[in-house]
Amino acid sequence: MEKVADVLGRKYPQFNTVVPDCMVSDALYQMICENVDYLIVMEDGRFQGILTDHDIAARALLDDRPLNRILVRELMSRTLPVATPENSLEHCLQLMERYQVKHLAVFDRFEFRGVVSSNDLIQEALHNRKDIFEEQTHVRLGYPWNY
Repeated sequence: MEKVADVLGRKYPQFNTVVPDCMVSDALYQMICENVDYLIVMEDGRFQGILTDHDIAARALLDDRPLNRILVRELMSRTLPVATPENSLEHCLQLMERYQVKHLAVFDRFEFRGVVSSNDLIQEALHNRKDIFEEQTHVRLGYPWNY
């Protein structure tokens, strides 16, 4: 079974970081330029949280200030469920469902290793689709419905 460490090993190095004192407008511009839907918020080399496009859309719409007057620290998500490199992908999906989130912070003991998103898990499932789907086709033959 695939582990979180395998997914992180196949991902590009995560350079999509931002500092908490950055303006949200600059962070959003960075997200567009890097074609990502989240930024990892780091301060002094330590993980502080993440800022997602959903955070910006949901929270900034309720604020009357323009995005160039809102700091990342005001909108970022600080509380994420945590996975370890040894966790299975199934465990990650269960965490995401339980806490209704699309991102998990990955820590090896107390050292930050990266972020795993629901998109990463979907890509992993598609990458390994032969293993997943061939197993099911051998078990079930015929039509999936009954009359």
